[in-house]
Amino acid sequence: MSVEFFPNAGNGPYKVLRGAARHLVERLHESCMDPRAMQEEQLGRILSQVSGSDFGREHKLGPGDSLELFREKVPIRTGEQFEPWFSRIAQGGQGVLTKEPVVSMLETSGTTGPAKLLPVTRTWAKSVSEAQTLWRLALVRDSEAMTRGKVLTVVSPGRHGALPSGLSYGSNTGRMQRAQPWLVRIRYPVPYEVHAIEQSEARIYTLLRFALQSPVTSITTANPSTLLLLCRKLQEYRQELAADLEDGTLQRGPADLLEPEERRRWARCMLRRPAPDSWKPAEIWNLERLQCWTGGAAPFFLRLLPEAMGADLPVRDVGITASEGFFAIPMQDGQAGALTWLGGHVLEFVDESGQALWAWQLEVGRSYRLVITTSAGLVRYDMDDVVEVTGHAGGVPLLRFMRRGRNVLNMTGEKLTENQVVRAARAVFSEGNVSGFTAGHHLAEVPHIRFAVEGLGETGLRGVAEALDKALCESNIEYAQKREGGRLGPVEVVLLPEGTYARYRQARASEGAGATQVKDPVIALDEKAWDTLFRAAGSED
Repeated sequence: MSVEFFPNAGNGPYKVLRGAARHLVERLHESCMDPRAMQEEQLGRILSQVSGSDFGREHKLGPGDSLELFREKVPIRTGEQFEPWFSRIAQGGQGVLTKEPVVSMLETSGTTGPAKLLPVTRTWAKSVSEAQTLWRLALVRDSEAMTRGKVLTVVSPGRHGALPSGLSYGSNTGRMQRAQPWLVRIRYPVPYEVHAIEQSEARIYTLLRFALQSPVTSITTANPSTLLLLCRKLQEYRQELAADLEDGTLQRGPADLLEPEERRRWARCMLRRPAPDSWKPAEIWNLERLQCWTGGAAPFFLRLLPEAMGADLPVRDVGITASEGFFAIPMQDGQAGALTWLGGHVLEFVDESGQALWAWQLEVGRSYRLVITTSAGLVRYDMDDVVEVTGHAGGVPLLRFMRRGRNVLNMTGEKLTENQVVRAARAVFSEGNVSGFTAGHHLAEVPHIRFAVEGLGETGLRGVAEALDKALCESNIEYAQKREGGRLGPVEVVLLPEGTYARYRQARASEGAGATQVKDPVIALDEKAWDTLFRAAGSED
């Protein structure tokens, strides 16, 4: 693929934006021509801050360390292994992972507890913003219409609260939205504060009410399941929304769940508009495109979008990005792969043998686990995300997100770990009354977690699904948010006949697995795993 992603020629808005981002464009093109030099430069920047921290002193890091020496000094660590450092920062410690002050923290799913708090520094936030600028520039390059109309976004609040240390904490999507330039923020039809409304039905109703009085031309959200949720809620509340539109009010349906002050605040912003004849988004607005994830489990939901939206719209991936940083930038629609961004973080890729490789050493068609080093002090941090190389641009790989690396359930961003599933099961199942259980995805327009359980019996089934749902919410904040927001449905419990897991172990042993090493599957990551289990149960489900 050509490395000239951002030529001088193009539509008017693109040329203006390219001029403003000229230094970023040059860095991107330089990284494609000499990726090693770009990563050496980036490592030097990061180590200039990390080397003077507690972490840097512990590992004897210096700003002049080479890529190879850096690897020798620091082992790869998981998010769980970083949590003691995160905890010290949350309690007010400075100089823990980096000399640069921590200005806030990001709340994301934890590996062993309800939530994980990640540090935010100004340098790290700037690196994420720069990647977003390049992503946005590629969109405008391909579609001048992107500069017209409003961009409907769905984010979580960037501030959920404050820690005893005084540091605020919240979600990265909300933080990124608030950090956008003024010229970008004025194109959002929904005030940022609407995303912070606590009651989910009131929040989405208010969001749709604002959007319906605006000329929306594109919709951006991380997960395509959220787009389907918007479509369902437009249908569900069409009568209430129609009446509020025609009256210029915000008082029907879930709007009555708003706090009085919230309702008064938003009511002043309501405009009179005729109700649409159709309630599918592409028939309400002159939509040009959609932006959301396209990797992992997303293709299942993407197939449902044309019917739900009312048109088959172009979709641009939002990139390989997470609360930890921005790692690859899509340069075109579809699933061809996103360009690895080497100007923001230092990136490594672990192959199936466990060997860590640099970006310029990757092979097309191979899958790797992503390891990152960021200016926020996440040094050789194992993301546990598996990416596939789909091609190259110069010396830089194009990446497609495949899945979470280890046993993690992740349909809509919930990232349920095996530990969290086990903890929920232990909280619900009495000792001795269950001889085995397996949790997995059940993909549908509203997906949910399915628990297959042996030994419970019909009489013990009452209330189990609800209790498992509650326990998973308590174990994983992302799961709780997806459930509360309607992106995930309630847990389903399937009863397995007695002897299912014994037959499963026997079947696995007959396939060549060591009889004493076969473990009951706590998590079923795909249909093949479910099929094996249900065959052992004697079921065709």
